[in-house]
Amino acid sequence: MDFNYRPFIERTPDGQYKNLIREILEKGERTESPMVDKNGNSVDTIDLMGAIMRFNILKNGAPIITERDISGFYKAAIGELFAFINGARTQEELEKFGCKWWKSWVTAEKCAKRGLEKGDLGPGSYGAAFANFPTKDGGTFNQFDEIIKQIKERPELKTHFISPWIPEYTIRNTDHTQKVVVCPCHGWIHFRILNGKLSMTMFQRSCDVLVGCVSNWAQYSALLLAMSTVLDLEPYEFIHMISDAHLYSDQLPWVEEILDRKTEAFPTLKLINKHENIKDYRGSDFELSDYHPGEKITGIPVGI
Repeated sequence: MDFNYRPFIERTPDGQYKNLIREILEKGERTESPMVDKNGNSVDTIDLMGAIMRFNILKNGAPIITERDISGFYKAAIGELFAFINGARTQEELEKFGCKWWKSWVTAEKCAKRGLEKGDLGPGSYGAAFANFPTKDGGTFNQFDEIIKQIKERPELKTHFISPWIPEYTIRNTDHTQKVVVCPCHGWIHFRILNGKLSMTMFQRSCDVLVGCVSNWAQYSALLLAMSTVLDLEPYEFIHMISDAHLYSDQLPWVEEILDRKTEAFPTLKLINKHENIKDYRGSDFELSDYHPGEKITGIPVGI
């Protein structure tokens, strides 16, 4: 299916990203974070519970932020998600999809704390949950394969739902050792067909709005387009729901710079290669056009 995007000249700038940042600053609670900076120092966060944003990609462009230029890494973000859909759970596997930024989380020291080998995200990670969810009989279950089959056979259902959460590996208490280097932050996905159009809600338990959110918007926009192609449906809405939306206290200088910048209309995210199997997609299958961002911003701190 070819997607008919509204011409760029008819699109309006979308202020939802800046509005979310402002709401966090105005209404958020400053709290101690379990994460640290690159030097091992603890960093507080400003947390806001509950946020929702809606994007009609064909009507107003894909939510690729324009306040700063992310053209250099959006394909890696898309690649990361499709690596997980293919079951990737190691740094080596992720790098084959163009995603190289997990190195700080899969060091020998961090992996050893979870009883894992260096470079292993763990059996509670996204790839394991999406492609090899453990079943009670000792087998595994591929969620994307089965949901796509269900959508094709029973498109009217409201149960087209995927989860990245495997409780036995994510719970951490005196009786359980966490078996994942970072518990999944995003990836609770609900697909729904409304009048022949595919909508997708992605629920996110925890979102670093300055860094993670921009990658999440790119990769889940790409997923909606890819799923629409596989299912031969028109993509409709991408709804992003965040439980804990936060900013790190050491990010505030960059936050102010983002808020001072101009917001342009969203670009077009093109599918330059189309595949029948969702697992065949890569970041290289997508391309941006009509993208007019501000300058790149480097050095934004990330909690580790």
